[in-house]
Amino acid sequence: METVKQLLMYGMDAGIQLLTQPFYYISILFVMLFYRRQVLVERKLFHVKLHSWGQQTWRTFVGGLLAGIVVSIVVAFLGISLSLGAIICIWVTSLILMLFHIRYLCFAYSIGLLGIIQFGLSWFPNWQPEGWMGQVTSTILGLDIPALLALSAVLHFAEALLVRIQGSKFATPLFLEGKRGKLVGGYQMQSFWPLPLFLLVPAVGGGSVLPWTPFFGGDAWSAGFTMMALPVVIGFGEMTQSRLPQEKAAVTAKRLIFYGAIVLALSLLAEWWAPLTIVAALAALLLHEGLVWYSRHEEQQRSPIFIHPLRGLRVLAVLPDSPASELGIQPGETILKVNGKLIHSKEQLHSALRQNPAFCKLEVQNHQGESKFLQRAIYAGDHHQLGAIVSPDPRDGIAVGLKPVSLITLLANKLHIRSQRNGAGSKTSGGSEEAELPLS
Repeated sequence: METVKQLLMYGMDAGIQLLTQPFYYISILFVMLFYRRQVLVERKLFHVKLHSWGQQTWRTFVGGLLAGIVVSIVVAFLGISLSLGAIICIWVTSLILMLFHIRYLCFAYSIGLLGIIQFGLSWFPNWQPEGWMGQVTSTILGLDIPALLALSAVLHFAEALLVRIQGSKFATPLFLEGKRGKLVGGYQMQSFWPLPLFLLVPAVGGGSVLPWTPFFGGDAWSAGFTMMALPVVIGFGEMTQSRLPQEKAAVTAKRLIFYGAIVLALSLLAEWWAPLTIVAALAALLLHEGLVWYSRHEEQQRSPIFIHPLRGLRVLAVLPDSPASELGIQPGETILKVNGKLIHSKEQLHSALRQNPAFCKLEVQNHQGESKFLQRAIYAGDHHQLGAIVSPDPRDGIAVGLKPVSLITLLANKLHIRSQRNGAGSKTSGGSEEAELPLS
């Protein structure tokens, strides 16, 4: 009981400490900017917004807070601890990597890179620079890389859980250029969660002793413990044309768990035998890049599902609180008939809806290929397509250009929308940049 009281007291002190750290506010600001950019893409493509960047920020903030508490409990038994210098070193490395691509914000990259740098510095034991360079070198050499890699692995377990629960809810529909220049529908699935971690730290001046023995740290815990706060950001990014968002989220979550298990096993082995540290650091980087490559390769090999079949219009997305949402129409379903008329284009959809401006009857084919019959009154102000965003056809002539996005381009807040005139492939630029989706 005394240990529990001590943990609660230290937790309150660490919470106050967290509020004084700029990195936590930087992470929340980054999340807000990212979701605001997402809303701009939706308005540019569909002239409406499907998400609220304020609500998305709040949901990821709450999800990150809960995940941070769970991760902190797990990490307490592992005994992963950090100094203030180590926190600054990791965050600065992450921010530098983000200058090249925002998906490098993932701590697997920064910790893996620091592990490689530490390995390189160990080959030059007589090199002792002075000034700030010497302080940075000393901090890197003092990092417990196996413990930090274990922290990264646990964070990926938390990320997998958040992706499974919330990943598909933040999916943004897009018009993309598929194989052979054909327009197809797809989803950008990307989200970031700011996590506050409360890490136990071996005490220098003595204090309460833990009733358990953490895996990392050894005899350092015999003098007691204290607690410190560490703000981190976890996130994932996927592009899918061949799966529904909830299916893609489930697949991604499983792969993240598999990745986290491998990194955790290697980090534990590296703590037991130090030469394996460089292997674990390289694996954290290379396996992460392998996940990104495999996901992209898989999407290229699979057939897109958000294209129009021979009969009807394939639904790409449904606006929240719209008539289509109330009727229960789901993305991936096909609208076959409207008011008894077969439809094959958006023009036919509009014409069939105008046939009876006060009421509509729909025949919709679900994911299992079965027809369901829906009907609803139409009111003034309802969306002209009942709130259903259908997959693109060549005459839409607009697609999202995918390019790597860095921290600088995110702050610049510019978009790159490519127009295709008359389906002939002539393109004009409507901006400068749009996000390629990272997997974190």
